[in-house]
Amino acid sequence: MASEDRTVRDITRGLMRELGLTTVFGNPGTTEVPFLTGWPDDFRYVLGLQESAVVSMADGYAQSRREPVLVNLHSAGGVGHALGAVFTAYRNRTPMIITAGQQTRTVMFGEPFLGATEAANFPKPYVKWSYEPARAADVPAALQRAHQMATTPPFGPVFVSIPADDWDEPGVEVTARPRTPGFAPDPGAVGELAAALRGSARPAFVAGPAVDQDGVVEELVELAEKTGAAVWVPPMSPRCSFPEDHPNFAGFLQPEQKLLSQELAAHDLVVVWGAPAFTYHVYRGETDVELPELFLVHDDPDVLARARTGRGVQGTMAHSIPQVNAQVEKLVRDAPKAMDRPEKPAASTPMTAAYVFDTITAALPADAAVVEEAPSHRNDLHEHFPIVSRDGGFFTGFSGALGYGIGAAVGVAMADPSRRTVALLGDGSSMYGVQAIWTAVREQAPVTFVILDNSRYAAVAVLGEAAGGSKLPGVDLGGIDFADLASSMGCPAKPVTSPEELDAALKEEFAGKRGPTLLHVKVDPGQRFLY
Repeated sequence: MASEDRTVRDITRGLMRELGLTTVFGNPGTTEVPFLTGWPDDFRYVLGLQESAVVSMADGYAQSRREPVLVNLHSAGGVGHALGAVFTAYRNRTPMIITAGQQTRTVMFGEPFLGATEAANFPKPYVKWSYEPARAADVPAALQRAHQMATTPPFGPVFVSIPADDWDEPGVEVTARPRTPGFAPDPGAVGELAAALRGSARPAFVAGPAVDQDGVVEELVELAEKTGAAVWVPPMSPRCSFPEDHPNFAGFLQPEQKLLSQELAAHDLVVVWGAPAFTYHVYRGETDVELPELFLVHDDPDVLARARTGRGVQGTMAHSIPQVNAQVEKLVRDAPKAMDRPEKPAASTPMTAAYVFDTITAALPADAAVVEEAPSHRNDLHEHFPIVSRDGGFFTGFSGALGYGIGAAVGVAMADPSRRTVALLGDGSSMYGVQAIWTAVREQAPVTFVILDNSRYAAVAVLGEAAGGSKLPGVDLGGIDFADLASSMGCPAKPVTSPEELDAALKEEFAGKRGPTLLHVKVDPGQRFLY
């Protein structure tokens, strides 16, 4: 086909091949038909039954592969359904290219049915870049630019609105550009940080999600061992960036200023690697404890600018950690205090969440990936389910918007079918994206959904009561049969109500089973205070 005869559709599909964007997650509508017609045999279309589930699945897929992903949504309504999940992808720093159909240019002046008014403004501010091409011929160039923006640190979702009648128009050829690589920090800043580490007596690291996203957990482990640093997890971290069975692992910082300041007060130097400093959830007044000397290493200038204290070092973790490591020799230090873990939880009926986590930990395959969205049980998870992955084995959402976990688990399982993915989910959060189970069955994703059912939005109830609330409405659930719900979508499922049933179910799950399964686990509705 001569270049002058190639349509926007032809050029865009060729560009998608060159950029490795041939797996598309979507939920189509009529404005997407011109993009989807004649779908190429070498492309994969992953159908989701609701747009927020579509974005969550794509989020997990991209995070697990450490590669960008393309999502195709439907005009204004579909984008609107997806925005909560787009918010999470933005907080997760997910390299995601979102395209949405738009009504034809010929009818847009008349505010047509399915038309998206000011489409490019709709997903802001939770996309890095948003655009509707001024002319059809520029659609391929817009996709190329979107790919560059999504994959240049700091990563994040981008959005392109494409009118339905653009696809058959003549296009302008675009050459695929390679991704822009991450950048190294200033050598002087690296030297200052290395000198501070050599001069400190009780250093602490705060290992943020960017460490695992950049694939340099092993390098951080080496640096922690050389410096004798205690390693903390920052509040709300969506990745495991330091193995929690390591003797230098100190524990989890709380998302509250006073508690966090007290936890770090014993150190004389704190280095935050690839995380905001700091993310809080509740406010109980200003702390009277002064933080130690602090270095904040991050690739996002906005994160560096909004920190209230410390020195900023701008660079990606893939460059920053090895460069600091190269300048620090093995230092003689007292070993840091490791995290205290409680006694093994007792068996009971109904089971506690702590017991369920402890039992799954003992049965979990060494190569399994874990996706978590059980906010009511996060303290039990921290204490009884240590994440020991050193390379992309743990994922959760960073936004607090529910619905990420059940969809993301499907995407993570699809990204690497050679390992089993285990999704640890609350009953409340599961209902925000339960349609993802249908896709798991369709794609035969190797995922085990473990739904811990305490019959309530326990996090809301407990935090609300701690804040002085009483007689809170809208927190009681119950009556949802998750096993029947999953079975109706073709997913094998079973209820689990006792320790004996849990042992039997896990033995079956991790004995080479293929495809998805759901375990509906009833847990004690009693709830610990979160923080």
